[in-house]
Amino acid sequence: MNPTSTFQRKALPFIVSAIIGALAAAGCSGDKTAGGPPKMGPMPVTVIEMQPQKVPSSIEIMAQTEGARETEVRARVGGILTKRLYQEGETVKAGQPLFQIDRSPYEIALTEAKAKAEQTAREVGRLKGLAEAKAIAQKDYDDAVSANAMAQAALRQAELNLSWTIVTAPVAGTTGRAIKSDGNLISTADSLLTSIYQTNPIWVRFSLGESDLAKFPGGRVTAKDVKGVELVMANGQKYEKPGKVNFLATNIDTTLGTQALRAEFDNAGGQLLPGQFVRVRLLTGERDGVYLVPQSAVLQTEQGTLVMTAGPENKVAPRPVKAGEWYGKDWVILGGLNAGDKVIVDNLIKLRPGMPVDPKLQGTQPGGMAGMNGMEGASSMTGMSGMSGLTNNRAKP
Repeated sequence: MNPTSTFQRKALPFIVSAIIGALAAAGCSGDKTAGGPPKMGPMPVTVIEMQPQKVPSSIEIMAQTEGARETEVRARVGGILTKRLYQEGETVKAGQPLFQIDRSPYEIALTEAKAKAEQTAREVGRLKGLAEAKAIAQKDYDDAVSANAMAQAALRQAELNLSWTIVTAPVAGTTGRAIKSDGNLISTADSLLTSIYQTNPIWVRFSLGESDLAKFPGGRVTAKDVKGVELVMANGQKYEKPGKVNFLATNIDTTLGTQALRAEFDNAGGQLLPGQFVRVRLLTGERDGVYLVPQSAVLQTEQGTLVMTAGPENKVAPRPVKAGEWYGKDWVILGGLNAGDKVIVDNLIKLRPGMPVDPKLQGTQPGGMAGMNGMEGASSMTGMSGMSGLTNNRAKP
């Protein structure tokens, strides 16, 4: 018998078993592939349960601070500016020396005026006795008295001119930049040296435009319409001290169509500086029965403003709303929501209408709002059917 044939007959059962095992393994692998990955559960989201609230109604306007008194410091006499006696930007007291003008010409003028005044005074004394004795004409004595009076006035003027070579602060406050430098020639026609700003209290200037004025009766603001004034700093924080309106124009600017106002704030700590851009919040009353929604959860589409809610079956339900003004970090929602509605505040970019979600009330997760990792890039949601161009609303209407 051929040895090769004998080997093939003995190995055949093992080869068949190996092929069957390989086919079985391939079949099992195919079944798993056909089944696909396991299904994902509902999207976890954080929600806020809406409850009606009462909040102040207000109007926010861009404004700029200014000193309560802005006083120009001017030289009363001309001459060479020899020295600046203060540090620019520091707070000074009334009467504090600020600049020194060359004294030499005025010291000479004072010496001459003293000599002239002494001469005329002696002349009056000499002629007085003669006039009483009728030894001279009365006119000569009267002329001497007049000349002495003019000499004494000139002496007083020379004393004042010399004292004015030291330019002092007319009021207390914060100094500005020096307009003139050491060595400059100062003239009475160009005498401005610096300015002083009184920053406590500090004033804030602003104006209301037509859209804001339309919210008031008669299209203009009156004192009784303003219930209070608040200041919002550039970093978004509210200034701790309330203010009051101390000026309200009684006319409308015909060029801009605005009404000018000014508010006053305590600034004892010096936190506010003249020239800062801030926002003034005019409190005009209260709104009752409104809802507060975080700004990041209020979205705008081509169809209008909306929020995403978790419906009764825990499915995403877009809800059109009517937004009012900002209140702190929230939007004031005037309409479109009801008590008990659950507004979704995170993972907005991943949501689609009708998508199942797993809502958790805000505060039930560690870190509260730390789960808002889905808000990055929430400026558009073009993948949502029928809601292209959806943007995260971060601008005040």
